[in-house]
Amino acid sequence: MMNKTYSLTRGGIYTALSFLCVYLSTVLPTNKIYALGIACCIIPFSILTIKMKYSIIVYTATCLLSLLLLGIKGSVFAYILFFGSYGFAKFYIERIRKLPIEILMKLLFFNVTIFIVYLIYRIFFPNTIIIKLPIGIVILMLQFVFLICDYALTLFIGYMNNHYLNKHNLH
Repeated sequence: MMNKTYSLTRGGIYTALSFLCVYLSTVLPTNKIYALGIACCIIPFSILTIKMKYSIIVYTATCLLSLLLLGIKGSVFAYILFFGSYGFAKFYIERIRKLPIEILMKLLFFNVTIFIVYLIYRIFFPNTIIIKLPIGIVILMLQFVFLICDYALTLFIGYMNNHYLNKHNLH
């Protein structure tokens, strides 16, 4: 049984780890998306260990800290709009339990958020996105990469659920 202090303490750790990943995504010369991908794993793990209410606090605190301490940066917006929020979307979408509908809903979420991130980049960071391939090919590649990343996140959640949570009785 979890108590409030336990959940808040773990939430603070998750917030710190999430913020560290967002920070790294702003300063690393390469692997920016990889750092955000690691941050994307923290919210689902948080949902599993400290439940939804505290996970929303983790996400909100990470967003606010990132904006206040890192400023208006592309990686911060990418975390706020997609990498941080996707864990919540995945949680609710997968409750449908109908794989074709789940995939369509996930792709819809992905495409809407990526479009918003793209618009933000165009407004706040003009001339930073240089695409040398036809846009149709880029969109198809992004769909494929997203589905692979979603599957990897599913494997991560399953592994943590089976190997870590069951051993430590954190359910």
